[in-house]
Amino acid sequence: MVLNQSYEPISICSARKAIVLLLLAKAELIAEKSGRKIHTIRTSYAFPSIIKLSSYIRIPFKNVELSRKNIIRRDSNKCQYCGRKSVEMTMDHIIPKSRGGLESWENLVTACVKCNNIKGNRTPEEAGMKLLSNPRKPNHIMFLKQHIGNIDQAWRPFLFMD
Repeated sequence: MVLNQSYEPISICSARKAIVLLLLAKAELIAEKSGRKIHTIRTSYAFPSIIKLSSYIRIPFKNVELSRKNIIRRDSNKCQYCGRKSVEMTMDHIIPKSRGGLESWENLVTACVKCNNIKGNRTPEEAGMKLLSNPRKPNHIMFLKQHIGNIDQAWRPFLFMD
């Protein structure tokens, strides 16, 4: 994982790129993978797990675009009413569009076709359905965590998981 000078997670890179940044003094090693080394003919290097850039990189505010794909990613491809994972997911407006419901992170959830048909043009309360989680706008760190898969324990504090 690559951290900005401010310890903000920026991206994930390969061990090779991390070592190049370390050798060029563009980054410093914060954490290494224990028990793993990278060997060259003359020396061996610690296998980097977390590096921090030596100079601050100004990154424009990372706004997560509101899209069907990102709603499904936020909701982990799971129906927010029954909890089923399905290939056929639909977008449901919690407050229906016909009643003034907006296209927003807080009003859109992933729903399976069956639950979306049951709910219809009603609010979840009117339909007697309960949301499994409250929808909210995700940040780029949330999507970074989903992209990673298995998270190295050393990364947890930087991804706000502790």
